[in-house]
Amino acid sequence: MTRLLISLLFCFATAAQAADTFTFSNPPGPHAVGLQVVQQYDQSRMYKTRVDMTTGEPATGKRTRPMQMLLWYPAARGGRPVVYRDYMDTIPTEDEFGRSPAEVGRATQRAIDGYAGARRDALLREVARPMLAVRNARAESGSFPVVIYAPSLSESAMENADLCEYLASQGYVVLSSASLGPRTRAMTTDLEGLEAQAADIAYLIGYASSLPQADTARVAVVGFSWGGLANVLAAAKDDRIQAIVSLDGSVRGTREFVDGGKDAAKYVTPARVAIPMLFVGRRPMTVEELNRAEVDSRYSFMNEMKYADVHIVTLLPMKHMDFSSYSLRMSQDGRFGDYTRDDIALAHSWAMRYARHFLDAYLKKDPAGLAFLDNSPAANKAPPHMMLASARHGSGQIPPTLENFVAALAAEGFDQAIPLYAKFAAQDPAFKLGPKEIYGWGVQLARQNRPAQAREIFRLGTHLNPDAVFMIDGLAEMQAASGQTKEALGTYRRVLALDPKHTDAARYVKEHGGPSGAAL
Repeated sequence: MTRLLISLLFCFATAAQAADTFTFSNPPGPHAVGLQVVQQYDQSRMYKTRVDMTTGEPATGKRTRPMQMLLWYPAARGGRPVVYRDYMDTIPTEDEFGRSPAEVGRATQRAIDGYAGARRDALLREVARPMLAVRNARAESGSFPVVIYAPSLSESAMENADLCEYLASQGYVVLSSASLGPRTRAMTTDLEGLEAQAADIAYLIGYASSLPQADTARVAVVGFSWGGLANVLAAAKDDRIQAIVSLDGSVRGTREFVDGGKDAAKYVTPARVAIPMLFVGRRPMTVEELNRAEVDSRYSFMNEMKYADVHIVTLLPMKHMDFSSYSLRMSQDGRFGDYTRDDIALAHSWAMRYARHFLDAYLKKDPAGLAFLDNSPAANKAPPHMMLASARHGSGQIPPTLENFVAALAAEGFDQAIPLYAKFAAQDPAFKLGPKEIYGWGVQLARQNRPAQAREIFRLGTHLNPDAVFMIDGLAEMQAASGQTKEALGTYRRVLALDPKHTDAARYVKEHGGPSGAAL
């Protein structure tokens, strides 16, 4: 009887502890995990203004953009793993590297002391728990794909440390930096803020190229919330990024930055983000909730991504902040509604499992990863009623971008410029080349002593801009340079018809048109 009572008390105690602490249930991969904290400044970008934006007093210290990076990597085994508090201790130095260990310790303790009673006791247990990573462990030999983690609005690099450790244990080099605003620690909810975080992503990829382990020919960006929109902007600019994961990303809810409208980043188009994407989202809002929140659901960037594979997974138990393991640790017990902390932790782990298999599929070209994505959740042995999943594969068409247009000309011949342009424009009305862009292209070809190719680019330019004298003049000059004297004469006469005072055209017609103006 006594033994039974002890067993029951043990079970109750275990259940109580499980309810107030976070469990990341995905087993680690075959690699041990190392962790480094790297502090650098991006000297190419200013961060602090001349006055402190909080106090108005003159700014102190370095003014260039601070880049505190957390780096997880496959490592040799051995050493003492960090505890969760060690991750929390990286938060106070994210934009002020000079803070002392004592100041850092006090700041972390204040975050814990903000809670009371049983929740504070649970957090004290939580932050003392060992993690996977060993600080400054020796890097394992080999070459591994790179994953950049982009945190949510104003959040810290360690926001999803469990995911980052998990990916490193599966054979990835993972880097993250805090979501800093353009000029202050707080992120701004505008295009400038998004572009600041996208530039941070580019910086992290650049830093990864200095690491012997990192294979920067295989790069993906995982972003949560605001970071799950910043990674779309980063991918539109940087073709080193081969895949993106959006954890309930703002690409869905903040469409005005990617819908081509007046507030959008004009370079972000489905054709320029023609790479595989995984969107893992929270439980959907009802029609009534959408209506009350005045959410306009008529546009979806993901629906427009017809050139890429798009996978969408919906975790029915989860709310937005449940995609952050830091939030799950720090949340009050009553926040989870009809679910327990353990229920949400399990759903969170499944979300991160999908992220890992997606990265395996598209960075490691692992057939098992792609099969996992194409399976039903039941076939993947997911708990029943937890999630919905769908997969849509790209059209197979060449995305109509300038880069692909130039490549097509090189393959099919520059004399196909006009029909190829018409084909690309028919695919996507957003595909347009302006007259100055075309003219500059033709000039660059001429400078490289490629007059025949330059001629065809100017011909495209005159086709699209039939009254642009400077474009017609460029065509005439390249016709002459490529030996098409008769054609050049006719084109220069078109120049004179539009601009009778055009001296170069008049000289060419006089020299090659004969006394009566007829061609020689």
